Amino acid sequence: MSGMKTNAGNFFEDFTVGQVIEHATPRTITEGDRALYGAIYPTRFAVPSSAEFAASVGLAPHPVEELVGFHVAFGKTVPDVSLNAVANLGYAECRFHLPVVPGDTLSTRSEVIGLKENSHGRTGVVWVRSTATNQRGEVAVDWARWVMVHKRSESSPAPETVVPTLADAVAAADLVVPAGLDFSSYDTAASGSPHTFDDYEVGERIDHVDGVTLTDAEHMMATRLWQNTAKVHFSTEARPDGRRLVYGGHVISLARALSFNGLANAQLVAAINAGAHVAPAFAGDTVYAWSEVLDRAQVDAPGVGALRLRLVATAGRDESMTLRGDDQKYAPGVLLDLDYWAFVPR
Repeated sequence: MSGMKTNAGNFFEDFTVGQVIEHATPRTITEGDRALYGAIYPTRFAVPSSAEFAASVGLAPHPVEELVGFHVAFGKTVPDVSLNAVANLGYAECRFHLPVVPGDTLSTRSEVIGLKENSHGRTGVVWVRSTATNQRGEVAVDWARWVMVHKRSESSPAPETVVPTLADAVAAADLVVPAGLDFSSYDTAASGSPHTFDDYEVGERIDHVDGVTLTDAEHMMATRLWQNTAKVHFSTEARPDGRRLVYGGHVISLARALSFNGLANAQLVAAINAGAHVAPAFAGDTVYAWSEVLDRAQVDAPGVGALRLRLVATAGRDESMTLRGDDQKYAPGVLLDLDYWAFVPR
């Protein structure tokens, strides 16, 4: 007796608007995740680095980086949403609802909220809204994303086009402040920077200076850590050029870690307003980052403010910090354009 027991992943034709997908498998966060994250990315933010520092600002037990939870939750969606992806295109309306701590088990579900076949008929774009909950059923993080997915057959009829309306940004009033967060006795010596909320001005740009060269071994290990199974990240046979595509989240975490030099007190990622993977990244590229302050907001928590930041990752350093040219197209070398909110001390 024989039968098809392997998962070939969903193609564009397999998605319908309103479809709900419960993703396998739940994953428990451990201290090993914290250690491996620190080994792969040059992160030095004090809250996820030090249990004592975290407790001093009201966060005990000791949370991991917000992006650890995001990557784990995102990885759950890949076998069902983007196993046959050409590329992940962008994010919106991402909110971190509560800190993730070792021992938390995250499960993820997604709802298809949009579909649009591309004009050449070989691929289509799928929009999903995903929600990760912990073992108590509490929402840890939710987000929308859109991904370009191969069709099974070019002759398959196109579905009705549905493009969802997504907010340009999470409103400052809708940011979720972790329970107990208190920056009123914040230790800037321990955090590594004296610069707090009032030291940043809207429109200011910050060159984070340092660079990290991508290697296949590291980005593949990181992507495996999050149980992301997308073929393009691992197989030299998945793309016509024979190159392994670096997981976009790997670039996000590298850029976020590099931003410590200049934004060391942007301790907690509160929300991701929008994100675009502008160009593919490959082993051999050296990733640099710069940030722009887009907005500032008061937060209803002792000593806490919020900065809205644009984080730009580039292949090669651009000291001019140019996002777009005169034609409004992204400047050469731009890999990532990420708009997010971070909690900082006031």
